[in-house]
Amino acid sequence: MNVKLLNHLDEDPSSAPPLLLGPSLGTSLALWDEIAPELSAAHRVVRWDLPGHGGSPAELIGPGASVGDLAALVLALADTLGIDRFAYAGVSLGGAVGLHLAVHHPERLSSLGVLCSSAHFGGEAPWRERAERVRREGLEWLVESADARWFTAGFTQPRLVRDHREADPGAYAACCDALASFDLRDRLGEITVPTLLVAGRQDPATPPAHLREIADAVPSATLVELPGASHLAPAQCPRAVLTALRTQLDGPPVSGMAVRRQVLGDAHVDRAQARQTPLTARFQDFISRYAWGEIWTDPTLSRRERSLITLTALVAHGHYDELAMHVRAARRNGLSAQEIGAVLLQTAVYCGVPAANSAFAVAQRVLAEEEPPEDENTR
Repeated sequence: MNVKLLNHLDEDPSSAPPLLLGPSLGTSLALWDEIAPELSAAHRVVRWDLPGHGGSPAELIGPGASVGDLAALVLALADTLGIDRFAYAGVSLGGAVGLHLAVHHPERLSSLGVLCSSAHFGGEAPWRERAERVRREGLEWLVESADARWFTAGFTQPRLVRDHREADPGAYAACCDALASFDLRDRLGEITVPTLLVAGRQDPATPPAHLREIADAVPSATLVELPGASHLAPAQCPRAVLTALRTQLDGPPVSGMAVRRQVLGDAHVDRAQARQTPLTARFQDFISRYAWGEIWTDPTLSRRERSLITLTALVAHGHYDELAMHVRAARRNGLSAQEIGAVLLQTAVYCGVPAANSAFAVAQRVLAEEEPPEDENTR
């Protein structure tokens, strides 16, 4: 049987942790164009279109639809893609889908991002009225005010406005029905999954008070308010949204400077900082954040193992000044003098005898600088 699914864009690597991204009413998966490619470096990002929006079939939804119906379509998509548990983030109606999943299907979510959304959308009447008018007149009257509803003055995103104009009126109206009946305020306390809430300070559709209401009720919630952002924050403020999502998905950044000091020692880092100039300042920041804050903190390898690899790489490339620094670091990371010697002997085979000869000279000098161990009788 040919089952119709939501249109979606699946950005590999398929082996990475999955992340599903949901859109706002009237937009398409293009809402995430500035963010999804960056997130796909560490996650399997799957963006999806609402029924009748972008490339999704309009017949997937009908009059009287609910947010639960949309959530069921998202779960059917995940099942078809072989995704059992996933992180989820959605904007406005897409965020409401995430809240429904967190309450009714918590076993499927590893984390939740709710952006420019709400646990309720202002009561039924306005949405029922909008649905009826869209069914009668189409969408052009709404498209004319899209920029004012979605962005702050002077900003626009033509692709998203075009998606709004091209959406199927019947499916759009059915999505309005879903918003009309949505109210999870009395269930928010049941959400246990780590939850990020992002509010646009100038959002007229779901003002920050709506996100604060969720933050006050969800035990594991974090609230971020973005100055200068309106309703479609991922399109208007992609860098800020990306930073918030990365922290939610991957955890806060580790202090690279702290790790750098632990491995290289305070004296070395203090000297490097004292020699810092306007020319080298960005480089010092780069190595602290990237080399020490991301690579050396990756728990896949121990610090001992990283020292073994680093010593070998430095010998291979003839970086003997750096080698001296990392021989000291290797000792701090628990390598004995004998283990360091074994590493350098290995480099004689694969990097060449002259390289190993120079490396042994460096290591011998550094190890000779160490204080001899205290004799028990002199303590």
